[in-house]
This record gives sequence, structure tokens and C-alpha cells, in this order.
Amino acid sequence: MTISVIKIGGNVIDYPEKLAEFLVQLAHFPGPKILVHGGGIMASKFGESLGVMPKMIDGRRITDADTLDIVTMVYAGLINKDIVAKLQAIGINALGLSGADGNLIRSKKRGVGKIDYGYVGDIQEVNTALLSLLLENDMIPVISAITHDQQGQLLNTNADGIASHIATSLAKKHKVNLYFCFNKPGVLLEEHDDFSIVPLINEDIYEELKQESVIHSGMIPKLDNAFAALQMGVNHVWIGKAENLSLAAKGKLSGTIIENHRYDLY
Repeated sequence: MTISVIKIGGNVIDYPEKLAEFLVQLAHFPGPKILVHGGGIMASKFGESLGVMPKMIDGRRITDADTLDIVTMVYAGLINKDIVAKLQAIGINALGLSGADGNLIRSKKRGVGKIDYGYVGDIQEVNTALLSLLLENDMIPVISAITHDQQGQLLNTNADGIASHIATSLAKKHKVNLYFCFNKPGVLLEEHDDFSIVPLINEDIYEELKQESVIHSGMIPKLDNAFAALQMGVNHVWIGKAENLSLAAKGKLSGTIIENHRYDLY
């Protein structure tokens, strides 16, 4: 069996119509699947309404105690259960989980270096037995970006990293495809030109595009996660817009495919 691990973010979650359309696509997506979600914009807005202003450094959220409360409520509560309820409404049996539920994802609080990120988790272990059990019973696990340290502490954790770790952990026993859905149709040669998609990237092209600053900022950790997943046994990684997910499942040209091998593509 091929398991699909699909990650979505605020570009889908923050727009009810987009989310509804995506969940219909997910319902028709072939084979067993796992949905991982973030929700940064909604967490920031909710925090601001409570007087907790977001603190960001290089696009990464600083998670103090108050912010941890906010992201836990929004990610593991509001967003997670809203997605599950919407899936149930279209006849799809889903179970919403944080990393603490069923000891699903154990993390370690990130150490303090040049930057203290606060209550942020670096993933140590994924409970693949629980995921396999749910998938075997035709359920879709819907996983929020909250993990725990098995000492009673919740931790805010990067959703791309969660998706990548879940995929690589399952890849030890299963064929796994990983899909990153974000706000662009793929990796672009020109940031503001949605038609300049790079359809296929290998390690050589990735290094070249980084040196030319074509790939920069938040795209770098996303692609780093993709290559790390491939190196640890994941079969296939795709990056693109959520609305093109069904095309990607059919093998049609959409988004960017990440390729682990080094060879000349030109």
C-alpha cells in the first residue's frame, strides 16, 4: 500500500471556501492518507485579539508561554476539530490528534543558541504503530503542529517537519509519498511569476538555485525537509498549490517534483 502524507497551511485553512474545496479533493484522493496542518495566521490574529502579539525572527515564531497557550488552542483545538468536523460532514471518518494524543509525536525542547525560540519542539520519535492502526481502519489522522516531550510539556513544532518525520518513519515499512501544499504553484524561477514553475528539482539544481538566490527564505527549509525525506526512504515528494493536489495524484504536470538523484537534467 502507498501512504500519502499531505501538509497544508494557512493559505488553505484561513479561507473557508478553499478549505472546503481541498477537503473534497482529499476525500477523493486515492489510498490511505494522513493530513498535517499548521495555521500560523489564524494563531497570530487570535493572539492579537487577546493582547499576545506574535514575535517572529526570520519567519519563525518565538513561542513564549502565552504564545504556546494560543497556538495550542488554535492548532490542536479550533483548526483541528473544524477540519475533522468538515470531513465527517462529507462522509470521511477522521480523527484529530496532537502529538501528545496516543504519544503520537515525542519532541525535545529546542536548545538555546543565538536565538531562544522558547517552547519549540524538535521531533525525536513518531508512533507509527498508532498511525498504521488508524489507516488500517480507514480513518484519516488529522495532525496539528503541537507535540510533547513526554514530561508533560507541550511544544510548538514546525508542520513541514512533522509531515516529513511522519513520512520518513512510515517509509521504513511502507511506500510513502509526501505532498507539501503552500501558496505558490510550485518552486518558481521568478518569485512573482506563477508560470515560471520548476517542474523537477534534484540536489544539483537545488544548490545552483540557492547560490543564485532564486530559492531563498522559507522555501529553503521546505526543500531541505523534502530532500531529507527522500534520503530516508520516502518514495516521492511534491510541492504545489492545494487545488492542484488531485492532478499531482494522477501524475499530471502540476507543481514541483523533488528528485533525490544527481544527474544532468538539461
